[in-house]
Order: sequence, then structure tokens, then C-alpha cells
Amino acid sequence: MRLLGNILWHIPFLGFIDAIIVYLFGLLLTITVVAAPIGLGLMEYGKFLFAPFSYSMISKSDLDIDQNPLWQGYSFVIMIIYLPFGLFMAIIGIFQAIGLALTIVGIPVALVVAKSLTTYLNPVNKKCVPVTVVEEIDRKRAQEEISKY
Repeated sequence: MRLLGNILWHIPFLGFIDAIIVYLFGLLLTITVVAAPIGLGLMEYGKFLFAPFSYSMISKSDLDIDQNPLWQGYSFVIMIIYLPFGLFMAIIGIFQAIGLALTIVGIPVALVVAKSLTTYLNPVNKKCVPVTVVEEIDRKRAQEEISKY
């Protein structure tokens, strides 16, 4: 029982291992070329997991990044194929976040997992950006909403 307690105590501090695994899996999918949209998204998610409190995952459409229409269409098809796997991973992420939130040590990790549920569900066309970029985008959207009135 003591061994289990020691293992559970160290799990939240091994997040960099998850980051490495996700990044390498994304790299493997990108090398296959067929699953490149998912692989690129998982590589961005791996970068996010290395510094989850100073970065955030955001859709490329929110950043106004121009993309090739053929790439967008291909990404959409791959996203539909990936959707059942993403749904399964998101459900696992929900249970993982709940389990981590039961301990005081796991609460920060639970917040990271909860913050990244949308990326689990759909990593296609996601980008890892600093939190300040997301705050600036939100500020501009709020300013546009205010200017309507």
C-alpha cells in the first residue's frame, strides 16, 4: 500500500513524460503523411504539455492563419475519421481530471487535463500559443462586441 501511495504521489510530477509521448506520437503520425493533420496537432499539444500554465491551445481560425483550401478539406476528412478516437480520449481525460482533482497534489494537473479536453477531442488545426496571445484575442473580441453597441 505504501508503494502505491508513493507512485500516486509522483504521478502529477511526471507530466513531462506525457508531453514527450504525445509529441513523439504526433511526430510519428506526421511522418506517415496520411495522418499529418492529427500529428501536427498532437505535436502542438505536446509543446503545450511542457508548459501548460504559460501556454494555451487555440484554433488556427482564431489566429486568422491563412491555410491552403485543399489542406483544410483534407484536415476535415481526417478529423471526421479521428472523431471516435478523440471522443474516447476526451472521456478518458474527463475521468483522469476527476481522479486527479480528488487529491490536493493532483489539482494543478487536473486543471491542465480539463483545459486540454477540446484538444483531445480534435487536435486538427490547433496551435500552442502563449497565454498573452489568447488574452489579446479575447480583448479584441470584447472590444468588437462593445463597438457594436
